[in-house]
Amino acid sequence: MAFHFDEAEFQNRIEQLQAKMAEEKLDAMLLFAQESMYWLTGYDTFGSCFFQCLVFKADGTMHLLTRAPDLRQAQHTSSIKNITLWMDHSQAVPMVRLSEILDGMDLLGASIGVEYNCHGLNAHYGRLLDNQLSSFARLSDASTLVSSLRMIKSKTEIKYVKKAAKLADDALDAALELIHPGANEADILAAMQSAVFSQGGDYPGNEFIIGSGHDALLCRYKAGRRKLSKNDQLTLEWAGAWAHYHAAMMRTAIIGKPSDRHLELYEAALAALKATEEAMVVGGETPNTFGDVFNAHAQVLDNLGLAKYRLNACGYCMGAKFAPSWMDYPMFYADNSVEIVENMTLFIHIIIMDDDQDCAMTLGQSYLTKKGKPESLSRHGLELIICPD
Repeated sequence: MAFHFDEAEFQNRIEQLQAKMAEEKLDAMLLFAQESMYWLTGYDTFGSCFFQCLVFKADGTMHLLTRAPDLRQAQHTSSIKNITLWMDHSQAVPMVRLSEILDGMDLLGASIGVEYNCHGLNAHYGRLLDNQLSSFARLSDASTLVSSLRMIKSKTEIKYVKKAAKLADDALDAALELIHPGANEADILAAMQSAVFSQGGDYPGNEFIIGSGHDALLCRYKAGRRKLSKNDQLTLEWAGAWAHYHAAMMRTAIIGKPSDRHLELYEAALAALKATEEAMVVGGETPNTFGDVFNAHAQVLDNLGLAKYRLNACGYCMGAKFAPSWMDYPMFYADNSVEIVENMTLFIHIIIMDDDQDCAMTLGQSYLTKKGKPESLSRHGLELIICPD
């Protein structure tokens, strides 16, 4: 079995979930988020792109409904003992099998929390689920219940995030060796991925972002590569991943002499990032929130006249995530009341995209919260990357 955590840690997670369910007066949970299943049992698969559900009962009983390709996946990677398969055919309705499982677990009329808001449950199956179970049990939205437990990391999880952060640093080192006029984005991207894979790291939850020239203003991956010019800008966002735990970074590198606007935006991004570090302090008289962190970043940029060039979020929690995204709950945006506490692993990205002057600037770093100021998880500093022409 390929477990990344010992039995005691899994048992502690079960007990945390049971306590949270007792608070919410839930008899069972229907888990659809792959991250929830991995956290609770070790179950490791990308099979959540199809319908599957882990039923977790308040007494700790678990039952997985999945497809045939994931039978051995669950047996080899998880602690799940009870597994039922639903069969692929033109009239397949896995919800019928799910209701039979719930009936067998004596959950008729029970109060059941559902992870509606996740990639593992699409709108089509969500409607079928409600139609099938609306008269069977009392369903409620419990989408953030497990996520709120996962956002505070254990000692072993922190060790894995720090390993991921080292891989992210190594990926940047590999990129820096190749960034120069005439360099192909494809070679840079390959070197960064190789730095992670060659040391036993994982695929990240989403693609690395790479874009130069006009496309340096993008903050999503797209297909297609170009070669760097003599005077250019290159935006990179990437993450190290270890046992699915992520640590992300983001930088805009300047090839050749930086423009005055690049220097101006860099100073703004650095000031905004430093402001978020202050807003992540744990242990003050009034607890800081995710909304406070966003406001700290926004206030700096807005006071510099950059409101139209910034985004409406500046980062998120990081942890064990699966495709299609490494972004975890919760995010830094206005009025988010989730409090910053110890042992969170958080990614701050300052993104300034000046379309008027075709000028990009980004600065992103991962942190571990602790009593007082957060700890940067990167060995790299925050200086502007200027590559010779």
